[in-house]
Amino acid sequence: MDTTQKFPFYAKFALVLLSISLIISLLYVGHQVLFPVMLSLLFAILLRPVVKLLTIKLKLPHVIAVMISVFLFLLFIGGIVFFVSWQIGGMAEDWDSIKKNILSHYHTVQIWIKQRFHISYNEQQKYVDRATKESLEGGGQLMGSTLSSFTDALFNVVLIPIYIFLILLYRNLFIKFLSKLVSRENQGKLQDILQNVKVAIQSFVVGLLIEFGIVSTLTSIGLMIVGVEYAILLGVITGILNLIPYIGILIAAFLSVLATLSSSTDITIIAGVVIVNVVVQLLDNNIIIPMIVSSKVKVNAFVSILAVIIGGTIAGVAGMFLAIPVVAILKVIFDRIEPLEPWGFLMGDDMPKTYEWGKLKLPSFDAGNMRVENFKQNTESENRPDLIKLNVKKIVTPARD
Repeated sequence: MDTTQKFPFYAKFALVLLSISLIISLLYVGHQVLFPVMLSLLFAILLRPVVKLLTIKLKLPHVIAVMISVFLFLLFIGGIVFFVSWQIGGMAEDWDSIKKNILSHYHTVQIWIKQRFHISYNEQQKYVDRATKESLEGGGQLMGSTLSSFTDALFNVVLIPIYIFLILLYRNLFIKFLSKLVSRENQGKLQDILQNVKVAIQSFVVGLLIEFGIVSTLTSIGLMIVGVEYAILLGVITGILNLIPYIGILIAAFLSVLATLSSSTDITIIAGVVIVNVVVQLLDNNIIIPMIVSSKVKVNAFVSILAVIIGGTIAGVAGMFLAIPVVAILKVIFDRIEPLEPWGFLMGDDMPKTYEWGKLKLPSFDAGNMRVENFKQNTESENRPDLIKLNVKKIVTPARD
């Protein structure tokens, strides 16, 4: 006797929304513990081929292979941090010149405000003094929160390599645990999910690293041509911030403009900096990402932006970086579990095909209409018994022969 109880659509939808709310609340409350683990899992999936290479090709013990892989990862991250610190140290040596340029721009802004809004220098100075006083009053709280954030970041820097090492070391244990949670008839589906998650994450992260190198190089070259003094440093920072989807490139452009203002009194260079960032972003979106960041999972822009905003609200920069991989993993899972398949379809990028008009690519809405017509025909065939019988007959007849 089948005792399974089926809920109506509105009840299922309410349960799904409740589950999403509980998951987001759990992430918000426990993000200081959960997000370092999720970040470590992402890097562990990336380092898995290195461990496999060391154990199979070089015949190293599993523990030694994991240790070498984590060490190489730390060496790569440490090299980037050392390079940026070295460049910032060189920038700090020119502090007197930077201070002079900032004061020059400050006086230029004062003159423009006086001419435009008829506010005297004394009144402007009063506004600045008042804002400075309010900032100093809240400085204690800001210093406390900054110190707390720095302590958390330092703590995570120590914990993340340990998490990566343990995840790689106990990889088989975790996989067996998942297999014990799933019934025997669904073991193949579990293996399919794990394999697709691994391929999607590895291709995504490797593509991001290659994109980081290309964007950093192009931005550095462009800023050198424009005549920016700290072109290499700003190029590397742009490449790093570009790893944060949608928002990172805006922050990088703002920092580039700010650094240019502090290193030069020529305002016209700012236009060159903006043009370089716009050109690199156009190349990144239209050439680099489609060719290099070849993720096996397609997620639409609306879900991506929403995920980045939610991730940033929950855990700041780490949440923004993890947003797209987490959504990709969820889409892989949703697409392979029948009750959750509509949600996977909602997260997907089912855009109509494009057609070329000269050098432009425009969406072909006829392709979308064809899909709609096919859907209508399938729906009509489901509602017409004569068509169903005809299709069954066509399928069954060859089998009898």
